[in-house]
Amino acid sequence: MLTERATALDAADPLAHVRDRFLLPDGVTYLDGNSLGALPAAVPAVIEDAVRRQWGTDLIRSWNGNGWWEAPLRTGDTLGRLIGAAPGQVVVGDSTSVQLFNTLVAAARLRPDRRLLLTDPDHFPTDQYIADSVGRMLDLEVRRVPAREAAAVLAAEGANVAVAAYAPVDYRTGELYDMAALTEAAHAAGAVMHWDLCHAAGALPVELDAIAADFAVGCGYKYLSGGPGAPAFAYVAQRHQQDFDQPITGWHGHAEPFAMSGTYTPGPGISRARISTPPLLSLLALEAALTAFDGVEMKDVRAKGISLTGFFQECVDTLLDGLGFTMATPRDPAHRGSQVALRHAEAYPLVAALTARGVIGDMRAPDLLRFGFNPLYVSHADVLHAVRELHDIVTSGAHRTPEFTQRPTVT
Repeated sequence: MLTERATALDAADPLAHVRDRFLLPDGVTYLDGNSLGALPAAVPAVIEDAVRRQWGTDLIRSWNGNGWWEAPLRTGDTLGRLIGAAPGQVVVGDSTSVQLFNTLVAAARLRPDRRLLLTDPDHFPTDQYIADSVGRMLDLEVRRVPAREAAAVLAAEGANVAVAAYAPVDYRTGELYDMAALTEAAHAAGAVMHWDLCHAAGALPVELDAIAADFAVGCGYKYLSGGPGAPAFAYVAQRHQQDFDQPITGWHGHAEPFAMSGTYTPGPGISRARISTPPLLSLLALEAALTAFDGVEMKDVRAKGISLTGFFQECVDTLLDGLGFTMATPRDPAHRGSQVALRHAEAYPLVAALTARGVIGDMRAPDLLRFGFNPLYVSHADVLHAVRELHDIVTSGAHRTPEFTQRPTVT
């Protein structure tokens, strides 16, 4: 029955043709796109041209002749369509950590009379580290409040909250939170809302303008498939751009960067969120990767993501029942992103054994097996194959051999 369901679901999939826009290796079922997206077919030729012609032949002339200078804003507008941002509000360049730091500081500076920064104790570690750093720099109290409790804290203590910094998707479990409701709660308290979209951008509709978000950041290498180390993006709502005061004021954000002035004057609009020379090869790769979304509606991406994750849970219920697994991801599709996490005491060796069989997911300490489902290239047949392999491994004990118990640096 599961085979028949997978076949029927894939036959009715309106995004099935998009899989051809990716270069997926034979014999691999890739369910780790929530860590590093698969290679889009458009990228290699773009990188080849960028290296051999633009850099190799045109050299410095490429800043003008090949549009290098405009790339951060041009790619930002393209990406903005996927996160519900009108043109002129997204810039691409620098790392997620740098973008987090800049936008968190800028958000807090909009509320100089408030001393509290809320963040999630289940946030990705970098978010927490940078929140603490911003707190030390600006003399703010950083309080870790779970996302599901943040609205209540905002209602009770909102007059002292400068910024609420959260992610819509829990990076460990895939639990999805209500962005609109939390943004509304922050604004009702007079606070600034800051979102980390690393596990949401490209996986589900994110309507930043519609929910009146203030700031957002996200990486380019997960569901956007921009490649390892792809530059991150920053969203600054248009209403805040005139007062956007970031701490790292590089020359690319200057109003007249080539005047070489010794005094900083911020550029107009979103251009002031630029810092310095971006990693051009990675930026051009991300720009090419985003063409995989051409003609794709995010509502269809979301619908397929719900179908894939729900089918995975169904397969787990049927094939892994009684084998030591528990579901860490909500069953309600309204409360899960595009990944599913399972708990098991032997999470690492199970993931390692799966990888050896060409089914690639990952794990997060101490006991989570994570599986990410990029609707652009993952099929329901992939889902069923992955769970069948996991069933075979755990029932045979294949994961208990020494080769699967030695942990490398990256897990």
